[in-house]
Amino acid sequence: MIKPAKKDDLFLADVRDAEPNTTPGCHLALWWLGQAGFLLKATDTETNARHMLLDPYLSDSLTKKYAKTEIPHDRMTEIVIAPARLDFVDVITSSHNHTDHLDAETICPILEAKQGAPTKMVVVEAGKPLAAERLGVEPNKLIGMDDGREVDVAGFKIFGVPAAHETIETDDQGRHQFLGYVIRVGGRTIYHAGDTVRYDGMVERLRPLNIDVALLPINGPGAARGVAGNLAGPEAAILAHEIGAKLAVPCHYDMFHFNTASPAAFIAICRQLGQPYRVLKCGQRLVVS
Repeated sequence: MIKPAKKDDLFLADVRDAEPNTTPGCHLALWWLGQAGFLLKATDTETNARHMLLDPYLSDSLTKKYAKTEIPHDRMTEIVIAPARLDFVDVITSSHNHTDHLDAETICPILEAKQGAPTKMVVVEAGKPLAAERLGVEPNKLIGMDDGREVDVAGFKIFGVPAAHETIETDDQGRHQFLGYVIRVGGRTIYHAGDTVRYDGMVERLRPLNIDVALLPINGPGAARGVAGNLAGPEAAILAHEIGAKLAVPCHYDMFHFNTASPAAFIAICRQLGQPYRVLKCGQRLVVS
C-alpha cells in the first residue's frame, strides 16, 4: 500500500499552515488526494480562507462494490483523510457521475459535518437527478454545470468545458455528460480535466484561457488492461504544452491496481517539450505561485 506524503492530523496541519506570506494578493495552494481528487485553498488574509474539493474519492466504496468480480478495485494508496474531517470545505465539484468522481461515501459525510454555511455542490446539469439521488438531496440543492456555463461559488469562478470520456456525450437536451472545470481564483487559473481524451477543438478552446496549472489524467491507453477513456501520459504532456499551461500535474493513477499508469512517460515528454511539470505524492502540497 502506498503511503501518502501526509495524512490525517499531519495533512490537516499542512492545510491549516498554508497561509499567506509577505507576497501581496491571494495565496493559492492545492493538494492531490488521489485519483482525480484535489483540495484547493485560496487565502487572502489569515481570516479569509476558502476551500474547494475537486472530484474527491476518499473511501473504499468501489473496493467493496467490485469485490469478487473480474475487475476488483483494490486500493493502491491509503486514504489521506477521513471525509468528515473536511468540515471546512466551501464547495465540492464533480465532473461526472462515475463513483470515483461522485462518491456518496466521501461527499455525504462532508455535507453533514459542515459547520456554518452549507457546503455547495457543483455537478453536471445532465446528471443532476442521479447525483441528487446518490447524495440524498433535492436536485435544487445542487448547482448544475454545462459547457460554457460559469458560476461564482465561495469566491471561486467555475467555468465548464467539454470532456470526452472516449467521446463527447450529451443528453437529449444537448447537455454534456462529462465536463472539465476551469477555476479562477486570486488571479490564477486551474484547469481540472475530469476524465477525458483529446477531441477536435480542445486545444483551441483551452489555449486562450491562460491556464496556470493543468490537472490531467494519465491512465489512458497503455495503462493496466488497456483501459481507455483518458489521456495517456505522453498525450497529457503534449496537451499541456499545446494549451500553454504554465505547469502540468498528472493524476488518475496509483489508486486501483487494474487501472493505473506510471508517470514516467509523462515526465519524459514534458522534458522533451520543455513543458514545466510537477508530479505530486498523494497528500502533498503545491503552492501555485
